[in-house]
Amino acid sequence: MAEPKTYSYKLVLLGESAVGKSSLVLRFVRNVFCEYQESTIGAAYLTKTLTLKDCIVKLEIWDTAGQERYHSLAPMYYRGAPAAIVVYDITNRDSFERAKDWVRELQKSGGVGVIALAANKCDLEPRRVPASEAEAYAEDSGCIYMETSAKNNINVAELFQQIAIKLPKQEPEPSPVVILEKPNVPGGSDGGKKCC
Repeated sequence: MAEPKTYSYKLVLLGESAVGKSSLVLRFVRNVFCEYQESTIGAAYLTKTLTLKDCIVKLEIWDTAGQERYHSLAPMYYRGAPAAIVVYDITNRDSFERAKDWVRELQKSGGVGVIALAANKCDLEPRRVPASEAEAYAEDSGCIYMETSAKNNINVAELFQQIAIKLPKQEPEPSPVVILEKPNVPGGSDGGKKCC
């Protein structure tokens, strides 16, 4: 039986500070949860391999910083990424409004084909963003929608699994081979210079 093919994809997490991006990634990759997670500076990089029915998917995950001062760096991380997770905190209305801005920015960039909207901290009250509103927004925007809790491990693996399933499974285009011809220089190919 043939070995299943392995595909590698860059996946970036975006969202406001303190919505739980790092917690989601650490729960998914290492199955741990830290109650007091330090803010990410710049971005953190982790990988995780998933086995699907017909192939293996390696996710190269970039967890970006949510602070406003790092916003200008975000395009550097999502450039070339076919997938992104935009995270918001269901107890923070502003984080949802900001998540919409991230979705628009990703759609405008044109490179990210699979976008997921993660309604994180679904274990907490009071809820400030109704599930029906977020779900309708995700549907209108063509996003995967999932309610998650990194703390209670709710739908974390399922979120990443859904993204892995949606990613296109195709071979990358081969790089063109460039053949350089030697310049035609008077006095021989080395320009008339003698060596040694």
